Amino acid sequence: MLTWILAAIMTLSPGLVLAHAGHEGSGHGSGFLAGLGHPIGGLDHVLAMVAVGLWAALLGGRAIWSLPLAFITAMLAGGAAGALALPLPGVEPMILASIVALGTAAALALRLPPGAAIAVAAVFGLFHGHAHGSEGPAEGLALYAAGFAIATAALHSAGLALGFGITRVAAQVLAGLAALAGVALALG
Repeated sequence: MLTWILAAIMTLSPGLVLAHAGHEGSGHGSGFLAGLGHPIGGLDHVLAMVAVGLWAALLGGRAIWSLPLAFITAMLAGGAAGALALPLPGVEPMILASIVALGTAAALALRLPPGAAIAVAAVFGLFHGHAHGSEGPAEGLALYAAGFAIATAALHSAGLALGFGITRVAAQVLAGLAALAGVALALG
């Protein structure tokens, strides 16, 4: 299964490295499908969101639902702020930092107090959401937001499925590779 996922990422990655304005693959549009495509249209979003699911799976318990829910809730708030053109400094660096931090947290199966782990997921969700909202359509924002929320939930679910479907060590290695990919994106 991991081979198929990596093959798909590598096949799609040349045009999907970053989903943001000015980058190839930024796919602007309006409505539900544009929102659905934004998170999966950039390797930066995919890696961070799958890492949330991996980390949640490795922690187990309430983290299985609380980390993805915190990320998505904060992402929607950040999306609204971005759509309203409210400033949030450092969006792109924080998105790249999220890949490294979330991938590392999952790779280490880092056990923070539940509130702290939720806060980490929420902070990074806020920045991802701001990017989605600031690059979203002027009209049809609700459908666009629904699309990016559903795509994000699907990516979190993919991380959860991987975390539960492969050995713990394999999940941690995969998360570590995601963190390293974040470093490579930041340096590239």
